[in-house]
Amino acid sequence: MSSRTLNLDDTLYDYLLSHSLREHPAQTALRAATSSHARGGMQISPEQGQFMALLVKLTGARQTIEIGVFTGYSALSVALALPEDGHILACDISDEYTRIARPYWEQAKVAHKIDLQLAPALTTLDARLAAGAAGQYDFAFIDADKSAYDGYYERCLQLVRRGGLIAIDNVLWSGSVAAPAEDADTAALQQLNLKLHDDERIDLSMLPIGDGLTLARKR
Repeated sequence: MSSRTLNLDDTLYDYLLSHSLREHPAQTALRAATSSHARGGMQISPEQGQFMALLVKLTGARQTIEIGVFTGYSALSVALALPEDGHILACDISDEYTRIARPYWEQAKVAHKIDLQLAPALTTLDARLAAGAAGQYDFAFIDADKSAYDGYYERCLQLVRRGGLIAIDNVLWSGSVAAPAEDADTAALQQLNLKLHDDERIDLSMLPIGDGLTLARKR
C-alpha cells in the first residue's frame, strides 16, 4: 500500500507500459510518426489514451466530443473504444496537424466515426448547442488552447448528458500550477482548477496521469 501516488522513474514507467499497454498497430505507428514531429510533446501518453478508452467503454459512450485533435492519437484511442455506431465530434483548427491523423484513422478502420471540424472549437460547440444538441453527448475530452479551457468546459457541460463525463488534459501543467503563475496559460489552468474544485454541478477527480487529467462527471 502507499499513502500517495508513486513517482515513476524510467524503469518503472517502462514496466507499466510493458505490463498494461495494449495498442492497435495504427496507434503504435501514429505515436512513432508523431514522436519526430516538432510539436510531438503535445501528444498524450499511451497509458492516458488507454485509460480514456476504458472510460469510454465503462460509461457506454456513443456520442463524444474532442477539443484539440493534433495528430489524432487521442481521437484514435477513443474511436477504437466506441461501438460501430459511435461518433466523435473532433474540433481543431489545423489542417496541417490533423492531416497526419487521417491515414492512421483509415488504417484502424475508424475514420467513419470521426467528424473532424476545422474551425474554432467554440464556434463548432455553439453551433451544436444552437442546433439543440444539449445533453446529447456522453463523453468529452478537452486538450486545446488553455486560455479557452473555461469556455470549452462550460459548453461541454451543456452538451453532455447527466452522468456524462468530461476529461480535461494538462491540469498539472508540468507542475507549474502549484507555483505563482508566470504566464497566461498557467493562470487559466489555475483558475479553472479552483473553479472545478468548488463546482457543485459535477463530481470531480484530478488524476496524476500524463500531464494531469481531471475527470468531471455531470450531476
